[in-house]
Amino acid sequence: MRAVWLVTTAALMLTGCATLSGDAPSHRYLAKGVFDARDHLPPPPPKGSEAALRDREIFRATRALKDTPRWSLAQEDNVEERVLDGYACALGVTPSFERNPKLAATLLRMSRDVRSAVAGPKLKYRRPRPYFSEEGPICIKRSLGLALSPDYPSGHSTWGWSVGLVLAELAPDRREAILTRAKAYGESRMICGVHNMSSVEAGRMNAENLFTALKGSDAFKADLAAARAELDAARAAGPAPDAKRCEAEAAALSKPLL
Repeated sequence: MRAVWLVTTAALMLTGCATLSGDAPSHRYLAKGVFDARDHLPPPPPKGSEAALRDREIFRATRALKDTPRWSLAQEDNVEERVLDGYACALGVTPSFERNPKLAATLLRMSRDVRSAVAGPKLKYRRPRPYFSEEGPICIKRSLGLALSPDYPSGHSTWGWSVGLVLAELAPDRREAILTRAKAYGESRMICGVHNMSSVEAGRMNAENLFTALKGSDAFKADLAAARAELDAARAAGPAPDAKRCEAEAAALSKPLL
């Protein structure tokens, strides 16, 4: 299922958060009212502030990454169905919906909590995306859905960091590599030019807040335990991801963004 998030009463389509394919569960982990991201996430930088000016400078500077390997990786990170595949090198194995159904089901159910955590602040702050105020290429096709979806916080960053936190919980020996990739997943939106850096950073904060709330859910903890056993078996069985691909990814991520 491709996620469609209702962020206005006029059925505003929210793009910018990767979700999984498949039929999502009919319920999420957190009951309505248990967690409201609007109560935890600070507002975006005011216009003219030092942080807002930094966002502008970063947008302009990162346009120079067009047609580089990092730009290509950002385009790959935009594809919703690649979210698990994107962590293959960090995990040392390529998870999939078919081989890891319990992990997939956990992420599918969590995606509903992520949607809510992103939609609320986006509707509250309605911050325009950076390419509206700055000239320059973006790495994906401009669309009405993208244009109507507010900038703050980044849904991709919230989602990518949430998935990273889950995977780091399941494979703690790979935690550093997983969270490095999760951070890069969010930064891909800034490189793409579809999110400000402060919105990407807010996405990580949003995910951390949500994950803390999720760990209070007995159902979430039970699903994590089942997914951990499943992933342990997959890691033991292999195979490891393509070495050349992982070398290319590491090279793309090793270069400073600015």
